[in-house]
Amino acid sequence: MQSVTMIGIDLGKHSFHVHGQDRVAKAVFCKKSSRKQLLEFFATFHPCTVVMEACAGAHWMARKIGAFGHIVKLISPHFVRPFVKSNKNDFVDAEAICEAASRPSMRFVTPKTESQQTLLALHRVRQAFVRDRVRTTNQMHGFLLEFGISLPVGHAVVKRLPSVLAEHPLPPRLVTIFEQLHAHFKYLSEQIRDIEKEIERQLADDPIGQRLLTIPGVGPITASLLASELGDGKQYRCSRDFSASVGLVPRQYSTGGKSNLLGISKRGDKNIRHLLVQCARAFMLRLDKQHGRIADWTRAMLARRHSSVVACALASKLARVAWALVSHDTVFERQASVAAA
Repeated sequence: MQSVTMIGIDLGKHSFHVHGQDRVAKAVFCKKSSRKQLLEFFATFHPCTVVMEACAGAHWMARKIGAFGHIVKLISPHFVRPFVKSNKNDFVDAEAICEAASRPSMRFVTPKTESQQTLLALHRVRQAFVRDRVRTTNQMHGFLLEFGISLPVGHAVVKRLPSVLAEHPLPPRLVTIFEQLHAHFKYLSEQIRDIEKEIERQLADDPIGQRLLTIPGVGPITASLLASELGDGKQYRCSRDFSASVGLVPRQYSTGGKSNLLGISKRGDKNIRHLLVQCARAFMLRLDKQHGRIADWTRAMLARRHSSVVACALASKLARVAWALVSHDTVFERQASVAAA
């Protein structure tokens, strides 16, 4: 056992499959254990490199095993898949994790802290409530349209639903359904407001989030999510690496020395990418009131490119600015525009 230098773990809900190998990548042991047995094993094992896939429960397990003095690394699952040999099983997956981690060019995922995971959970709950509210609104619009009542698009007009029901004769049972949907809509709106207030309170105590709020177009929701995702930003080599990690750079399909760039890659966290694009669109809507180099660059891009293309390009620029502010411990300063200079 003393010859073991790297251990790969295939994580499961109740059972965990472990593959240990020496410095020449020769298998030393393979074992299956429960969660309690796994933690007891690493508590008494000599310090080595432990590698897991970045999946459910991986960040908690990384913190636990790291507390025992081991070096813990997380790998994105799609980087492990090419190293799976022949038929797939849990022990083969653990061996493939070790094989992938031994590659010198492999990219790893930084384990998240408890506060980062808590904040991400808050964002996921808010996102689920928003989806439910949209579904509830669409149901009310659809049911009313079935009875010849057309309301403007959006959930703001749903607040006028009681007056709409009073103006139009509808079956009593249908009115009861609308009242239940309207009560559910109000409940979801209250929950979303409470979560947003909690996010703003946490953001007020986060210096990184306060610096991210100085970026034009970035609001509290985007700033708090970027703060939880970036951390100190040291896991990315440069700003373009972070932009690429959230899928805001062109996808390449180049061959024969000829470069062929397609649309954005859409990799990484979909929610962060969506929020950054929305921030870019909010900035573009108020472009006539904006100043500085980013505003001048956006105006020049809009003169020759479609607004959707400019929105994605501006979102990538905002992601790079966010990484620069976090990694260099600074705030965004609006430079004078080129025309003014």
